[in-house]
Amino acid sequence: MKNVVLIGMPGSGKSTVGVVLAKVLGYRFIDSDLVIQEAEGKLLHEIISEKGIDGFLAVENKINSELEPEHSVIATGGSVVYGKEAMEHLSRIGTVVYLKLPYASLVRRLGNLKDRGVVLKEGQTLKSLYEERTPLYEKYAHLTVDEEKAGIRETVELVVQALKEV
Repeated sequence: MKNVVLIGMPGSGKSTVGVVLAKVLGYRFIDSDLVIQEAEGKLLHEIISEKGIDGFLAVENKINSELEPEHSVIATGGSVVYGKEAMEHLSRIGTVVYLKLPYASLVRRLGNLKDRGVVLKEGQTLKSLYEERTPLYEKYAHLTVDEEKAGIRETVELVVQALKEV
């Protein structure tokens, strides 16, 4: 197995699950949002404020399409699925795992969306964002792990089991 790429909505646990999963697999952990912040020298919400949503998505697409790790778990930002080049690249270099969480559970987990660097268009709600992104997550995922009744450890176990079946 080359890499494991985690996709899903903000709050689905990509970063948290990713760290534990990397330890279990003996892989490196990469948070692509942190790679973006480091490359740009700014926090995600600052990049969005300065460059706008389209500018941020272009930066996110470029940086994710240039990642070349080996034996790594990559936690992506929730909006990575808008970048065709990034998703095609990530699909080539790893197994893409969609961490699926029902909308009601997401609402309970999420705090201030702006502080999280969540890409919301003017007037867009979390519900409409969820409905817009879900088909994209499903399109790009090699595997889907339903987290509805799982904590972090259980989700990691579900991902490890799914990876063994690929």
